Formats: sequence, C-alpha cells, structure tokens
Amino acid sequence: VQLQASGGGLVQAGDSLTLSCAASGRAFSNYAMGWFRQAPGKDREFVATISWSGSYTSYADSVKDRFTITRDNAKNTLYLQMDSLKPEDTADYYCAANTNPRGSPYLESYDFWGQGTQVTVSS
Repeated sequence: VQLQASGGGLVQAGDSLTLSCAASGRAFSNYAMGWFRQAPGKDREFVATISWSGSYTSYADSVKDRFTITRDNAKNTLYLQMDSLKPEDTADYYCAANTNPRGSPYLESYDFWGQGTQVTVSS
C-alpha cells in the first residue's frame, strides 16, 4: 500500500489542524493505521493508532483528549484531527500501515510508511 500524508502547515498555539493520509494500492481496510511524529533532533514517536475497522483507537498520553484519529475505508483515507495545538506538537507527522488488525504503538511493527507532512505550532 502507498501512503500520502498531507494537511500540515504553520499554525498558532491553540489552533486546530487536520492531517490526511491517502492510501492506494492494496485494500486500505486490510490494515490498521497509525500516526507518528518526529521533531528536529528527536526520535520518531507514536501519536495514535486505529484498528482496521475503526472500532479501536489508542493515543500517546501527550496528545490524549486533544487529537482524534479516524478513518474512512470507503475513501481510503486516514485522518488526524489535532485540537488545542501546542508548540511542542511541532514535528513532521507520518502515517503508517500495519498488518496487525488491531493497530500498535510500536514503530517497528509498521510495514508501510508515507512521507512526512510538517506541522509547526508557534507560541
């Protein structure tokens, strides 16, 4: 499956932003999906994951209650709604696909990755 992330940009603290990840190739609904992020000089870290059906989601503590991961299998698209953004959310955001149907917070368990989309939050 090929993944294309989009929707990043420059916003102010407290603003909202929605990222999208368009999938093509193999059936999108066969994969659990995840969002990860990488800030300059830091390791890539888990943000959120969603099961293939959308019935299960999990979030990093740092984004819980601010970010929402969803998917539309009919449109082959994954989303990340980001509210109440903070400067520490500044990073390149990556979407990824996982053959484990439940999803996973572990970077190494993901099989396919999209390119990053940059999010910058100013204070």
